[in-house]
Amino acid sequence: MPDLVKFIQGNQVVVEAALYAGLDFYAGYPITPSTEITEHMATRLPQIGGKFLQMEDEISSICAIIGASLTGHKVLTATSGPGYSLMQEGLGYAIMAEIPCVIVNVQRGGPSTGLPTGPSQGDVSQARHGTHGDHAIIVMTASNHQDIFEITVEAFNLAETYRTPVILLFDEVVGHMREKIILPEKGKLPLVERLRTSVKKGVDYHPYLPREDGRLPMSDFGSEHRYNVTGLAHDMWGFPTSNPGVVHGLMHHLVDKINNRVYTIEKHKEYYLEDARTILISYGASARSALHVVESRRRRGERLGLLELQTLWPFPFGMIREKCENARYVVVVEMNMGQILEPVKMSLPPDKVFLINRVDGVFITPTDIRNMLRIIHGKGV
Repeated sequence: MPDLVKFIQGNQVVVEAALYAGLDFYAGYPITPSTEITEHMATRLPQIGGKFLQMEDEISSICAIIGASLTGHKVLTATSGPGYSLMQEGLGYAIMAEIPCVIVNVQRGGPSTGLPTGPSQGDVSQARHGTHGDHAIIVMTASNHQDIFEITVEAFNLAETYRTPVILLFDEVVGHMREKIILPEKGKLPLVERLRTSVKKGVDYHPYLPREDGRLPMSDFGSEHRYNVTGLAHDMWGFPTSNPGVVHGLMHHLVDKINNRVYTIEKHKEYYLEDARTILISYGASARSALHVVESRRRRGERLGLLELQTLWPFPFGMIREKCENARYVVVVEMNMGQILEPVKMSLPPDKVFLINRVDGVFITPTDIRNMLRIIHGKGV
């Protein structure tokens, strides 16, 4: 089948991309502004023989996809800020038990019920630190529908490669806007399938013994091998342990398998960075306004550039330093109180890093950015 052109919502793009990646189980609970993912999935997934479940709440939703993933399925759930808050215990379980799954959070204004229909990027820090304990996490985002498709497929690939939950952190604007997308034919985008163990039935199987490349082969739960799954610290057989040496090794494995591969995982887009004296760093819908400002100002001879982040966590400190070391001003554009500003300041001399933001439930516009740039440049710092 050739490439297919559609004009659809960003939330619907998530569904089409998940199906392309091999999704065959979805459990979710509708919540603004992610509801269209659940609605579209209810129609599309049964058409290909997959299983769709509307759950009673977000807690049961993440528990359902964890169980389905253990039995060999590629899984997804979708929610928004309040629902994502409810999922944190389940998320921690999936991290500790190393269960591949993809969780979509289409952000809205918060905290609490906040602004259900207003845009925000206020869940960035929660996506990194929401569940308790030391852990690493992969969080990805996108600013347009074509990128949403590719990033969603990549999220499934990373979940299977590293046996980990992957968070897709979109926002209300990209979730609800409609634009053209080219749905690629099967085979155009690479897919990572579940790595299953080669250990034969009846032979001792170690579900948490990494190969030399760090990957953990899995056995579909309930099939050939019996093994233990727990949220407790565990040994290579999956049984609980409080042995300090074993726990030390487990914790470093959970963190290092992601943080030590930031250059492999990290994705970004760059525009006009070669000669830029002012670099805007942005992501999601905010990057659309930032790009408009950069392109319009460059036509007037101003040396602006844009670094659009598509991987938010693990944070690409090294890439930020490399791309922005020659800039006079680095300006973070986001719709929160500065949640990406802080790690950017850790990457660069903080006196050259500035923030342009909105936190009032209104989309940040090119005019907002231009007005603040005049103030920043006028300081002459």
